[in-house]
Amino acid sequence: MKLASPVLRDHQPIPAEHAFGIADPVQHVALGPNTNPPLAWSDLPAGTRSLVLICHDRDVPTRADDVNQEGRQVPADLPRADFFHWVLVDLPAEPAHILAGEFSKGVTPGGKPGPAGPRNTRQGINNYREWFAGDPAMAGNYFGYDGPCPPWNDTIVHHYSFTLYALDLERCPVEGEFTGPEVLAAIAGHVLDQASLTATYSLNPAVPA
Repeated sequence: MKLASPVLRDHQPIPAEHAFGIADPVQHVALGPNTNPPLAWSDLPAGTRSLVLICHDRDVPTRADDVNQEGRQVPADLPRADFFHWVLVDLPAEPAHILAGEFSKGVTPGGKPGPAGPRNTRQGINNYREWFAGDPAMAGNYFGYDGPCPPWNDTIVHHYSFTLYALDLERCPVEGEFTGPEVLAAIAGHVLDQASLTATYSLNPAVPA
C-alpha cells in the first residue's frame, strides 16, 4: 500500500499554499490559502471497503506559556503532543486520489461545516476547535482540513504525518461529531494496511523547515 503526493515530499517543507498560517514579516503570521494538498494511493490490500485519512502534527507544545510571545521562545526540550489537522472517514477507494483544494480552500473563521464532506465522506473535528476556544472571532467546531500553523517562535520544526488506513468496513464506526483519537480507537482491529507520508513546516525564520 502506497501514499504519495505531487507536492509533499517526505521530511521536506509543506508548500505555503496548503498552510493555515504563513510567515509575515510584520505580524509574524498571517492566514494562508489553506488548501488541502493533493494525495494519491495505490496497491490497496484485497478486501478494502473504505479508507480513513488522518493528518496530525506530533510536535505541538504541551505548555502554552511561551507560544507566540514576543521576546520568548518555545524551548526545544518541551514535551510535545499530537494536534489533528484532518480527520476524514468513509473515503471510497476509487478514484484513487484527492485533488488539491477538493476538501478545503481558505480559512473559515469558526470552522468549516461538517461532518458531511465531498464524495459522501464524513469529516471529524480538528484541534483548531481547542486552539481558538477562547477567541470570539474564531471559536467554533473546525471540521475537515485545516493546515499547519505552528507557533512562530518555536525552536523546532513541526512534522505533519498524513496516514491512510485501508479498512475492512464500508463505514467507519463513529457517529455524530468525532475526533481523531475517537476514529483511531474505532478502527482498531479493522485496519488491513496503512501508509504514511510525513512533511515539515515552520513559521520561525531561524528554524530551517
